[in-house]
This record gives sequence, structure tokens and C-alpha cells, in this order.
Amino acid sequence: MVVSSPELQRIFEVAYRDLRPRAPMPPFDIRFRRFVSLNTTIRLREGKLLVSLSDLLQSAPESVLEAIAHILIAKLYRKPITAAHSDRYRRYTSSEAVSRQAEHARQTRGRKQIHTAVGHFYDLDEVFETINRRFFHGLLGRPILTWSGHHARRMLGHYDAAHNTIVVSRVFDAAHVPRFAIEYLMYHEMLHLKHPVVRARTGRRCIHSREFQAEEKLFPEFEEAKAFLRRL
Repeated sequence: MVVSSPELQRIFEVAYRDLRPRAPMPPFDIRFRRFVSLNTTIRLREGKLLVSLSDLLQSAPESVLEAIAHILIAKLYRKPITAAHSDRYRRYTSSEAVSRQAEHARQTRGRKQIHTAVGHFYDLDEVFETINRRFFHGLLGRPILTWSGHHARRMLGHYDAAHNTIVVSRVFDAAHVPRFAIEYLMYHEMLHLKHPVVRARTGRRCIHSREFQAEEKLFPEFEEAKAFLRRL
């Protein structure tokens, strides 16, 4: 069932009143948008609450939309998020059907910014092939490799399965960065190629399985590399 606008308005008003019982009710502008994934946003502009929900959530059960309304409003006003709402939203978005739908949207709607694998100090293609021979017998197929567009310090690297791309932050392309640090980061992202995301019995996505974590610790300079990354 697709929830109509008046019903969605009511859901958000109930959540607002529950979290802010004495505050005046603001007007809501709630819209489903064609996002790349399961994005949800809320903003306060000139006294109006602007809510944008991924169109992938348009057919979500009413209980899930209630959870989303609670989570968004609680985050906006820095209120505690009820565990039941958080769990309900997580279970829905991590379900097999919704995950497949979100992954398809990322592949068909999303555009990956590809810059270059060749940096000033390190060549990602060369680093990948070195790690591939050293730890994986040269058997891993090389994905697209690219430096990030800026010197990101929060997201040092990631593997995007939807676009088969490994992105490495440009903070690693510097003279002071030891070789073992960028090799460890590449090794970590390559383990995502070997150990794809799986689902636990609870339905949650397991990004770093036990096998993943055990193999990660086999990197010779594991502790030194982790310490360097923490300093970054």
C-alpha cells in the first residue's frame, strides 16, 4: 500500500507531538524524491519542516514510515531515538527485497566520480597488483581504482560494490605516508572483494565477517598501519 500525502502528514505530526508535546505544530512539506539510495532528510526552513524521502520507501508499511518520522524528528531536535523505531527501520531496510532494490537504484541512478589511479607519490594500480601477488596469488580481478576528489580524512578508503570501484583518499598520496600504510588500506579494501557483504541470522548486513577480520590481521604491519590511520 502506498501511503497518501494526508496519511503521511498525519504520521509525521503524530511523531512530532510525541517528541515535542508542548511545542507548536509546524507545517510539513513531505516529498518522495528519486534519490540514488534509501536517503531520508529533514530540514527546518523559515518555520517549516522540509522532509525528503527516497521514492524507494514509498511502498513501505505504515509502521516503517512511523519509525522514519520518529528517527528524523528526533535527530533534528536532538532527542533520544526509541530502540523499537530504530530496530524496525533497520530490519526493513536490511531485508533482502529492499536491499536488492536499493542496490539496483545505486547501479542505475548513481554516477561514480572517477579521477585517476596515478598520484604524485603512489600509483594505485601498482599498489593493487603488488598486494594481489603478495597476498592473493594474483587471483583477484582488478576493479576500478581511483584517488578521491579531495583530501578526505573521515572516509580514508572504501569499496563500492555497485560500481566495482575502490576509492582511496588523497591524504595517502604524500611523501610522509609510509608504504605499509597505503598497502594496508588497499589490502583492507581488497578483502571486501574476497569477502562480500553477507547477512547474519538477525537480518543485519555483516560488512566485516569473522573471516574478514581474521585475514585482515595477517597483514604484517597491521598494528603499525592501524596506529598511523588513527593519527590521520
